[in-house]
Amino acid sequence: MAAMKPRTGDGPLEVTKEGRGIVMRVPLEGGGRLVVEISADEASALGDALKAVVVK
Repeated sequence: MAAMKPRTGDGPLEVTKEGRGIVMRVPLEGGGRLVVEISADEASALGDALKAVVVK
């Protein structure tokens, strides 16, 4: 039987380029990770949207 490891959201936000897509892994507060694959255009739009709401 495989060792049981706790699923935690600990760890940094990770973004990697895999093939033609970009994979973003976001740690979640309750544990686990949200994994999203997006295109370069979608990543650019996401970056612009986040910049618009971040208070400096």
